[in-house]
Amino acid sequence: MTTPEQTEHLVLPGVLTAEQAAETVAALLAAQCEDGALPWFRGHHLDPWDHTEAAMALDAAGEHAAAERAYDWLARHQNEDGSWYAAYHDGDPEQPTDRGLETNFCAYVAVGVWHHYLATGDDAFVDRMWPTVYAAVEFVLRLQQPGGQIGWKREADGTPVEDALLTGCSSIHQALRCALALAEQREEPQPDWELATGALAHAIRNHPERFLDKSRYSMDWYYPVLGGALTGAAAKDRIEEGWDRFVVPGLGVRCVLPNPWVTGGESCELALALWVMGESDRALEILQSIRHLRADNGMYWTGYVFEGNRAFWPEELTTWTAGSLLLAVAALGGDEATTAVFSGERLPRGLEPDCCG
Repeated sequence: MTTPEQTEHLVLPGVLTAEQAAETVAALLAAQCEDGALPWFRGHHLDPWDHTEAAMALDAAGEHAAAERAYDWLARHQNEDGSWYAAYHDGDPEQPTDRGLETNFCAYVAVGVWHHYLATGDDAFVDRMWPTVYAAVEFVLRLQQPGGQIGWKREADGTPVEDALLTGCSSIHQALRCALALAEQREEPQPDWELATGALAHAIRNHPERFLDKSRYSMDWYYPVLGGALTGAAAKDRIEEGWDRFVVPGLGVRCVLPNPWVTGGESCELALALWVMGESDRALEILQSIRHLRADNGMYWTGYVFEGNRAFWPEELTTWTAGSLLLAVAALGGDEATTAVFSGERLPRGLEPDCCG
């Protein structure tokens, strides 16, 4: 049982007390299956990205053994080509509910593995997970386009989808940098990965036309900042430009325009992006604004419709929403592993192309 003493570092005024943090961590642990899988909630599906995010939250809470079981689940159930299916029924690898192979879902294992290593210093874990990370990165980079962007999926029949998503590619950018950090740790340079990372960063920063237009979605607004491709003045300009469109004062962040729906995951990720920019005060305000999403058991509702009937919707308490909150709190609280993974200050940057094309 997680105790308040174990979660004292997750205390944040107006967001979590030690007791509330302990309750949330205990609820995450209760949602984890015996084999290590972390579905959205018991009886629902697992996707590899959200599974990894929840595992990172467990590490941030000091639950390293549980997090390791989650990564072992990924290693055991990776496909031969380095991928995972987009969704599995309650974590059951024998029952994929979506056989598409999404690149950002597959890449994110590198972020989780690097985070776990920073949290534990466990070299044996890195040695064990390196083949998994290597295969996943190679799968992802096989879908990189000449312009640097990465196609968002391979269909179940193997057909590559060349269209690229800005949110997904921004997440992949962070993942590639973490993969390069793992390669450095193992003293196994990956020059092709460095070139791929630089080309992807260049596309994100300079070529919006290379990505599908999903500008209605708040993730496309803040993810280039959260994923580390946009920094400094460019990051600040981007966040300021979208602030009034997406932020609902006192309630959180809209998921998609013009819908009157704020979501916990997007709100927590925006808070992380603000923290990355050095704007901790605004990050705290965003996290405080979603206290209304907290349920009695310590988990968080996915979202809230703030017009019409005004209700939590969908009626689900997801591990990834709770996980995103714990990670944002851990970053603001100075948790070393979490700050290192999201600030990007110590992550390799890749080699950006010399040309301007």
